[in-house]
Amino acid sequence: MPDPQPSRRELNKAATRDAIAGAALEFLRSGDLNSFTVDDVAVAAGVSRRTFFNYFSSVEAAVASFTQNYLDQVIVELEARPTDEPVLESAQIALSAVGSARNLAILAETFALTQDPQLGRFQLQAWEECSLKITEVARHRLPPGTDELYLYALVGAVTGSCRAAFQVWFQKHGTNITEESLADLRGFLDSTISHIRTGFSN
Repeated sequence: MPDPQPSRRELNKAATRDAIAGAALEFLRSGDLNSFTVDDVAVAAGVSRRTFFNYFSSVEAAVASFTQNYLDQVIVELEARPTDEPVLESAQIALSAVGSARNLAILAETFALTQDPQLGRFQLQAWEECSLKITEVARHRLPPGTDELYLYALVGAVTGSCRAAFQVWFQKHGTNITEESLADLRGFLDSTISHIRTGFSN
């Protein structure tokens, strides 16, 4: 059965969340983290300070939400793959299938803009939460009784290699977000899973 359509209330909440996150990103584009406050972001988003904290715990969390949203899309794609498909193959296809060019561009930009340790901590948290979700997906796809060490090592390899792909991309392109640099990022994400699938044999 098709998923039920979101209610108007759910749509309004999503729009408010997006407005807050977008305002935080705009401030980060024009200055460092210490150059603006929660109040500044709330005013720019057209909401109250109280509303801001109904959605995010901090400005850093608002910016990191772009990473969280993208990774959640990866999980949705992963869950939609055939259950008899090898996990690494599913992960590789899910990564290549996710998101529009715009979403990938925003994800790449937020990665480039959040090299500050304070912001990076929230990015790391988003990846850790993604790892937990992938672990549950993999647990239901692998044969019953699969060793827990194998499971966690497999998921750690997938998420760690994806973060490595972003790091290599950033070292090469920095804050240069173009069609060419995004094509490079997609290539890195595809290649990093290929390395795992082949056992780093080359």
